[in-house]
Amino acid sequence: MTIPTLTLNNGVTLPALGYGVFQTPPDETVAAVRTALEVGYRHIDTAAAYGNEREVGRAIRESDVPRGDVFLETKVWVSDYGYDQTLHAFEKATAKLGVEQLDLLILHQPAPDRFDSTVAAYRALETLLADGRVRAIGVSNFMPQQLEALLEQVEVVPAVNQVELHPYFTQPAVQAADARHGVLTQAWSPIGGITSYPGWGDDTRRSTLEDPTIAEIASAHDRTPAQVMLRWHLQQGRSAIPKSVTPSRIAENFDVAGFDLTDAELASIDALDTGVRGGPDPEVARPEFFARAIPEA
Repeated sequence: MTIPTLTLNNGVTLPALGYGVFQTPPDETVAAVRTALEVGYRHIDTAAAYGNEREVGRAIRESDVPRGDVFLETKVWVSDYGYDQTLHAFEKATAKLGVEQLDLLILHQPAPDRFDSTVAAYRALETLLADGRVRAIGVSNFMPQQLEALLEQVEVVPAVNQVELHPYFTQPAVQAADARHGVLTQAWSPIGGITSYPGWGDDTRRSTLEDPTIAEIASAHDRTPAQVMLRWHLQQGRSAIPKSVTPSRIAENFDVAGFDLTDAELASIDALDTGVRGGPDPEVARPEFFARAIPEA
């Protein structure tokens, strides 16, 4: 099964579909990542704040897949922002992962209450890139104004901006800003499955997996709603990072080749956007949350 690749703004390529381990407990991570690699994933996304980098690295080492065939992505947490601190965060991450080089290293949050430290952290990423210790650098959860503010103070345009993006929250302004600067938009919660999303006017919860429009499209293609949503991302040129620890769903989420959504189907999924964010607002400072310390290797 062939998953399309995407070329970043510095010429590095990555599989468009990655496997994510957000909220995966460390004791489940090795088996889950090993299953993903057996299914065919060659792009693994983790983060210092997930607390499972060590287990991701172990799964890769214990698999039959050569390290050079796996695109490995991780994130620096806010408590490690600052130039020297971020250089040390790289050392912590690579030691836990058991690798010398990262394929993609990104800043996890824009941290608006300490944006000077965010800029200093990104400059450290630029140094790591220039030294060949990372192959590409980027950001996560950056809104257009935050991306513009960063670009005014750094030299290297981020290769990736990983943001919440699914049919109920499509972030068109973010996608447009990323495209304008040649930044690849990468979707976390790409099928809306990490978080539940509030309905209008009451306490009901709405799930993209139960949306009737998506269900109708899935039925027409003899596919699942999750497969339809991932295909929607890929056909619109985004990278997507689905997450599951269930082997059957890990395989299902990877099985998104062999069918194409029509322009009308793509448009009908776009039209489901509610403008309602499910995760935290990256423009709101969360100092206590940001203060979480990342353990040494």
